[in-house]
Amino acid sequence: MLWGLLFSSIGLGFFIYGRKQKAVVPLVCGLALMIYPYFISSTFPLVSIGAVLMAIPYFVRI
Repeated sequence: MLWGLLFSSIGLGFFIYGRKQKAVVPLVCGLALMIYPYFISSTFPLVSIGAVLMAIPYFVRI
């Protein structure tokens, strides 16, 4: 539950940043980070998917 709160908080930050900068990649990754913890209950997939979603905006620049 704590991991879900952590990733949702980071997702909210990405979402707000993406909306203010009109950047699609952080906006979509922020939405995904806020939504996916509701569907995944196991710890390892939760952390690994969260790490990948947090890394995408740093490597994908559109």
